[in-house]
Amino acid sequence: MSGIVDAVDALSRLPGIPEQVEAAREACTRLRWHEGLRRRTPEAAAESRVRGAWASGDLEGARTSVGIVRDVMRGAATWSEAPDPAERVLRGVVAATAESERVEPLLGRAPLQVFARLHTAAAAGLVEDGQLGRPRAAGEVCRELVDLGTPPASAEARERLAAVGDLLLAAPELPALVVVAVVHAEIATARPFVRGNGVVARAVERAAVHALGLDPTGVAVPEAGHRAVGATAYLGALAAYGTGTPEGVALWITHCAKAIRAAAVEGEAVAAAVRAGRLG
Repeated sequence: MSGIVDAVDALSRLPGIPEQVEAAREACTRLRWHEGLRRRTPEAAAESRVRGAWASGDLEGARTSVGIVRDVMRGAATWSEAPDPAERVLRGVVAATAESERVEPLLGRAPLQVFARLHTAAAAGLVEDGQLGRPRAAGEVCRELVDLGTPPASAEARERLAAVGDLLLAAPELPALVVVAVVHAEIATARPFVRGNGVVARAVERAAVHALGLDPTGVAVPEAGHRAVGATAYLGALAAYGTGTPEGVALWITHCAKAIRAAAVEGEAVAAAVRAGRLG
């Protein structure tokens, strides 16, 4: 465990990263004191999950309107009886984003259970039932995120997922921004699951941003922050992390800091909409 703490602590000291950590913290602090969150934080957090699911789906290529996602998540609409491939993906994104709130209390106690539950939500109907909630077994392959190169073998992917769990157990000792950046990138680049890795990575990040106190309101929209820079830049930053070089890892952490700042701005828009009664 101490090795993980030391490694992430070293990343937090890379040139320029302390400034990025502080800028992200300041953006979330501004959101925390937004007037629209007085007595209405739960309502705003629910809308954050709506916008987060929409943005995460968009990054997966499952594009729809925020209004449709909102109606489904509040129970005002249902999925079609014969979904096309994009809708099947979107169903998983919505389910995983909703589940991120429920598993958050387990993040610092049983992170592997969190991964299992989020994957079960994200990949239901996309993989065989026996593949839900568990990392790839020997011989199973992942064909996602091909822009990041060939996925590691299943044994290495399982080891890296376990290390992510260890990192979350040690997270209170480390800068929250760096922790959520590494957690997100490790799941996305290791691709421990047959399918649904990006969705799980973003859902874990959402839960961790709140649980670790980076955004104590739960109203910031991390997925929208990643979407704001564009899918190409998002994947490019993940690919840079995958090189393992200090420069590549710093580029990814900087990307995440910018995404969190954008997430806080989106959260302020949510808070203002809640205050004005204009979520539609």
